[in-house]
Amino acid sequence: MNKKPVVIGVAGGSGSGKTSVTKAIFKSFQGHSILMLEQDYYYKDQSELPFEQRLKTNYDHPLAFDNDLLIEHINKLQRYEAIEKPVYDYAIHTRSQEVIHVEPQDVIILEGILVLEDERLRNLMDMKLFVDTDADIRILRRMVRDINERGRTIESVIDQYLSVVRPMHNQFIEPTKRYADIIIPEGGQNHVAIDLMVTKIKTILEEKSFL
Repeated sequence: MNKKPVVIGVAGGSGSGKTSVTKAIFKSFQGHSILMLEQDYYYKDQSELPFEQRLKTNYDHPLAFDNDLLIEHINKLQRYEAIEKPVYDYAIHTRSQEVIHVEPQDVIILEGILVLEDERLRNLMDMKLFVDTDADIRILRRMVRDINERGRTIESVIDQYLSVVRPMHNQFIEPTKRYADIIIPEGGQNHVAIDLMVTKIKTILEEKSFL
């Protein structure tokens, strides 16, 4: 098969709304050949490290991700080969024994805070998006999520944000905005931008004779 799947990268800070954008695009193409690949599944295996050391993992740093495996899997999907996507267990801070079987599709949406940080990943993308949302909105969204879904306290969320999330965002995530083809303000609430994205993706698919 000469045709290669279309790869769309969606980056942005924690709480920016990139997952909402990804889901909105995915929903617009329901019934078509499309899959989502989340960078969060590709945190490095740390089973060889003591548990105490795993607790210190900085999940907002580029070195936390196994991009080699992620790139290998994207290459396989582009050859229309199935992959076994890893699953990360945050309770034990390492990769689970479980994997998820993923069949290749014509469109791959790659979503994650640092998908635009690695040049090798960028080179695999047909379109690069950055979801740009003000820091105060991102921290509030993160606070609501972590308290309601992860049982965190307000104090622990704020401490983590100030000590890790904010400096990592400023150092590694924000600078990747310059690599984006399109910057989407306000995430999933920006319906005009999402409609434009969907139209552009359809154009790319038509050019590649997928539609």
